[in-house]
Amino acid sequence: MEPVTSRTYRVMIVCTGNICRSPMAQIVLHERLRDAGLDDRVVVDSTGVSDEEAGNPVDPRARQVLSAHGYPAGDGHRARQVRADLLAERDLVLAMTTRHARALRTVADGTDVDIRMYRSFDPAAPDVPAGGSESVLDVEDPWYGDLDGFETCLAQVEAAADGIVEHARAALDGRHPERVEG
Repeated sequence: MEPVTSRTYRVMIVCTGNICRSPMAQIVLHERLRDAGLDDRVVVDSTGVSDEEAGNPVDPRARQVLSAHGYPAGDGHRARQVRADLLAERDLVLAMTTRHARALRTVADGTDVDIRMYRSFDPAAPDVPAGGSESVLDVEDPWYGDLDGFETCLAQVEAAADGIVEHARAALDGRHPERVEG
């Protein structure tokens, strides 16, 4: 495969409402890409499968946990719903849960979109047994809990971020690993 050198590699992260998990992952991944010197070649954004939070900022609890761990708090983020045209413009789409992955495949409606589970890039994530459900790779939903749920979510997001960075680097170099181990 030819290297992706003449254009930007585009990654989208998708959760339910685009106010907790996906913006947290967007912020973490952007910081990791910057640290890897790839932020000028890889663009990351986020959306939600639902429109119920459209226009809303990052959840205050997510902002609090991000800030406590030294990340930007997502100022300026506004939730938006995923659309087929947005999916078609992305090189990699990362679903936070199997439910999100199913919804994304429906929205994509046959368009060739590389949809993967976010946590599939975490080398310590559980293996999906043959014929088993990818739900073992779901990023926990912190919405209904307290700050501990957001801490767990952030830990899961961070654990996969370096694998995603390496996947993007490989794609930019013309290599496409199924799963970056490390």
